[in-house]
Amino acid sequence: MRRGPVLACLAAAVLLAAGGTWVLYGSAWLRVEKVTATGTQVLTPEQVLSAAAVPVGAPLVGVDTDEIGERVRTRLPRIDSVDVVRAWPHGIGLKVTERKPVLLIKKDANFVEVDASGVRFDTVPKAPAGVPVLELNAGGSPSGRRFDEERLLREAVGVAGALPGPIAEETLQVKVGSYDSVVLELARGRSVTWGSGEQSEAKGRALTALLKAAPKARHFDVSVPTAPAASGS
Repeated sequence: MRRGPVLACLAAAVLLAAGGTWVLYGSAWLRVEKVTATGTQVLTPEQVLSAAAVPVGAPLVGVDTDEIGERVRTRLPRIDSVDVVRAWPHGIGLKVTERKPVLLIKKDANFVEVDASGVRFDTVPKAPAGVPVLELNAGGSPSGRRFDEERLLREAVGVAGALPGPIAEETLQVKVGSYDSVVLELARGRSVTWGSGEQSEAKGRALTALLKAAPKARHFDVSVPTAPAASGS
């Protein structure tokens, strides 16, 4: 076997590899020139870009996309997830998904937003429309020792997160007196005995049917979703 052609091939391969490495890391052809952010609703793209701090001018191939995503989530707790992608030859794209509040906790003159996972992610001066406020009053409950406030908060979040959209928009308060005593206060002076947070999806369906069947009722009971009831007018 002739060594000359083999060595020539190896040398060519080395040169190609070196050239490719230079193009990716050393040249100005494949460097970060533009960073974009999409998917924002409450936040602005500028806030996301500032939190991401993508190194403009750095080789695109060397950008650590995982580190950028972690930085965005840490600096902006409202962000639930972020997808960081390279847009060859010069771009980085950030696709974010914001957390959505399902419940509010009153704190002085402000409101703490809580998502469906129970994460308290932001404090805002004005209550967002269509998000109920938690009223927790379990001090006199016999079950208070078994279910602390954090557990009751999770129950309330579970209930609020399971509400069908139209009902959630009409729910003003979620009142929790104990683990199995959750009451919803709806618009126009209506109330709903919900019971515990168990079977919340079934209770949501039962309440939807009740509201249609008895639109003038003032009180609804879905604590037993297989036997819902409406009263008052």
